[in-house]
Amino acid sequence: MNAVIFDMDGLMFDTGKVFALAWDYAGEKTGIGKAGYMLRKTQGMGFTAARELWGNEFGNSYDEEGMRRHTREFLLKYYAANRVPAKEGLYILLNYLRNKGSRLAVASSSPGWEVENHLRKAGIWDYFQVIVCGEMVKHSKPAPDIYIKACELLREEPENCFALEDSRNGILSACGAGCKTVMVPDLWQPDEATENMLFGRFANLEEVMLYLERTGILD
Repeated sequence: MNAVIFDMDGLMFDTGKVFALAWDYAGEKTGIGKAGYMLRKTQGMGFTAARELWGNEFGNSYDEEGMRRHTREFLLKYYAANRVPAKEGLYILLNYLRNKGSRLAVASSSPGWEVENHLRKAGIWDYFQVIVCGEMVKHSKPAPDIYIKACELLREEPENCFALEDSRNGILSACGAGCKTVMVPDLWQPDEATENMLFGRFANLEEVMLYLERTGILD
C-alpha cells in the first residue's frame, strides 16, 4: 500500500454537531424550519448531490442557494470563534503515516475554504500532498469521482490506496473508485451490505494505526 486518503467531516473532525446547528439556522432563515436532522440523510454528500433528497423533504419550499449562503454565513462565524475538535487518534495516525513515508490525501465533499480552515487550525495542512474538495469534481459522493481524482493526483492506482471513511456515501464513493476502504463510524453504523464492502472497521483512528503497525502492511 502506497497512499492513504482521508475523508474530513466526521472522520478527522467532529463536525456533525456544527453542521446540524448550521442547517437549523439556515433552514429557519430560508423558511423551511430547523433542518439539522437532514445531516443523517445526506451524510457525506454536498448540496448538489443531495438536491433530490432536500427536494423530496421540503418540495418547492427548498431554496438551495439560500441554504448554501446561510450555512456558509453560520460556519464562518462559528469557525472564527471556535476550533472543531479532532477525532480520537488523528494526530497519532498522521504521525505514524508520515514516519512510514506514506503519501496522504484528503477527499472531502466540503468546499475548499472549509477544508483549508480545519486543516490549518489543526496544524495538519502540511501532512497532505493532495487535497480534493467538493468543487473540484463534477459528481460528489456517493459517486467515485472524488476518490478517482485523489488517486490520479497521488499518481497511485486505487487498489494501492487506503480510503478512510465514516459514512455510507463516502464508503460507496471510495469502493466505487476501487480503493481499499476502512471505516471509522461516526453518526452511522454500517448495515450488512456496507460491512461486506469494507477492508476493515475500527472504533477510532488510533485503532487504524495499531492495525497498520501490527500487520506491517505499509512496510
